[in-house]
Amino acid sequence: MKKTFLSSIHERRSVYSITNTSPIPKNKIVALIEMLLEDVPSAFNCQSARVVVLFEQAHKNFWDIVMRTLRERVPAEKFAPTEAKINSFAAGYGTILYFDDEGITETFASNFPTYAANFKTWADQANGMLQFAIWTALEEEGLGANLQHYNPIIDAEVKEVFNIPDQYRLIAQMPFGAKTAEPDEKEVISGSDRMRILE
Repeated sequence: MKKTFLSSIHERRSVYSITNTSPIPKNKIVALIEMLLEDVPSAFNCQSARVVVLFEQAHKNFWDIVMRTLRERVPAEKFAPTEAKINSFAAGYGTILYFDDEGITETFASNFPTYAANFKTWADQANGMLQFAIWTALEEEGLGANLQHYNPIIDAEVKEVFNIPDQYRLIAQMPFGAKTAEPDEKEVISGSDRMRILE
């Protein structure tokens, strides 16, 4: 049975047990991301969000960069849990890198000086909406995903290895793949404790 919009949102979770397989073909994943890039809103319709989708060797190369970078920073005797975590991401089918094109964001800030201080915040908000939309779409197609933030310590090498423009600011990384296990139950604070109704 086809999932509804609300059920897909409800079922979207951080899934860490993923494999290098996918229930849908690569081209469908790419098409979904392309559609959501066009459909997710942004302030002033600036459309500054950018994504780089990594498969196969590029996916492995990315997590090699993360592993090498962290190995230089985490004491060897404490590195085993970090290594296991990075290996779990590298075991996935692909990774989506989320960026903001700051060239565009700064141009809009210059063109609308009254709101200039807001454009970076708005860019991050739009990027967050894109991340959530893609994450939910992957869930709807039977893929597990999670969101990571190893920036900024990996930024320079990632830009060099993958030929990323200098004005792209890395915001988040999303490894994904077929699920091997369902996520644990999460604690949820009641909506009534997080929402006020005023009339």
